[in-house]
Amino acid sequence: MQGVMNMARTVNSDTLPFVSSRYELGMLSSQRVRNLNGGAAPVIETYGDKPPVIALREIASGKLSVEQLRHEFVQSYKTIPVADETEGAIESKSEDPSLRELDAELEDAIIAEDEMVAEELEDVLDDSVMDSGAEE
Repeated sequence: MQGVMNMARTVNSDTLPFVSSRYELGMLSSQRVRNLNGGAAPVIETYGDKPPVIALREIASGKLSVEQLRHEFVQSYKTIPVADETEGAIESKSEDPSLRELDAELEDAIIAEDEMVAEELEDVLDDSVMDSGAEE
C-alpha cells in the first residue's frame, strides 16, 4: 500500500525536467486530460486516479511525448468551427404527428422572429444613415 501512495503523489518539481514552466505544465496537463477523457489509453498504471492526476503522473514519468502533447495543444486552438447552414433548422424526431406540428410551428415562429429582428436592424441602420447625412 505504501508503494501505491508514493506513486499517486506527484509534485510540480517532478514534472519540471520535462516542461519549461508551471504555466506550460498546466496547458499540457489540461490537453492530456482532454485526451484521456476522449478515450486515450494511459501510458502508466492508473491506480484508480482521476484524469488530472494521471496526466501529471504521465508527464512526470517521462513516458509521454511532451512534444506531441504541445503539438496537440496548439492544434486544438487552430481549428475554427464553421457554422453549417442547416444547423438552424429544427429536426423533429418524434413519431407523434401533433409533436411534429408543434415543432413546425416553433420553427416558423423562430424564422419569423429572426426576420423581424433583421428588418428592425435595417430600419435602425437606415435611420442612422439618414441622420448622419442630415448633419453634414
